[in-house]
Amino acid sequence: MDDTHTRRWAVTGAAGTIGRALRAHLAETSVELVSIDVSEITRVGRSERLVRCDIGDLTGLESAFEGCEGVVHLAGIADEADFHDLAEVNIVGTYHVLEAARRAGVGRVVYASSNRLTGSYPTETLVDEAMPPRPDGFYGVSKVAGEALCRLYTDKFDLSTIALRIGTYEPAPGSAREMRTWLSPGDALRAFDAAMTTPQAHTVFYAVSNNTERWWSLEAARAAGFEPSDDAAAHGSHDPLPADQRQGGMYATPEYSLDRMRSD
Repeated sequence: MDDTHTRRWAVTGAAGTIGRALRAHLAETSVELVSIDVSEITRVGRSERLVRCDIGDLTGLESAFEGCEGVVHLAGIADEADFHDLAEVNIVGTYHVLEAARRAGVGRVVYASSNRLTGSYPTETLVDEAMPPRPDGFYGVSKVAGEALCRLYTDKFDLSTIALRIGTYEPAPGSAREMRTWLSPGDALRAFDAAMTTPQAHTVFYAVSNNTERWWSLEAARAAGFEPSDDAAAHGSHDPLPADQRQGGMYATPEYSLDRMRSD
């Protein structure tokens, strides 16, 4: 991929927390933005085009992606929910983004996946991207499907797809779990920069800071050009985690899913 400074990129989920930060960063580097959301979007650059569109609208996405060389796909349900809703928004919606990108001649889709895709691994396991998914809930399952769709669109349709398994995006870690999963705002921008510019046609990597006690390998991330700079240890220490706990913590408990399931 060419340098992002000469490109037009669309961002779905543009009004979200990461979307706002990423758009402000890209605007500073002169990337021409097409910002897409169902919510009101605050403009960050003079040349930015704001588009009100749901990822359920395949035709609308195709129109919005015209002339774009890349899409950062952040939109979706960002936590556990009823599976029917997750399937419609996170799985079918991701299909719409990829298919609209294919139809519009987009070169690359950067997909916001999640560490929750492997949240059922034990805390003593160092996980890498070659290991089988072990989602900690239905949200994680939706991200497994999203990554599979990305792989399919690269293999079958030659659309470059880069999936980022995003850690805990916060200004600072706030718990023992977050000491392992923290993704600093600065490292998040570095991760997306790498995903947008890596010469690899397809890869999956963990977007996580270089935490002393992290649970996820950074080998694939570094191969893609992402070198995190921050470490949760700089913010102090927290109590150790129970030896039998899963990496998803409370997200991996039955109640966290059952409490969000519809009865019908």
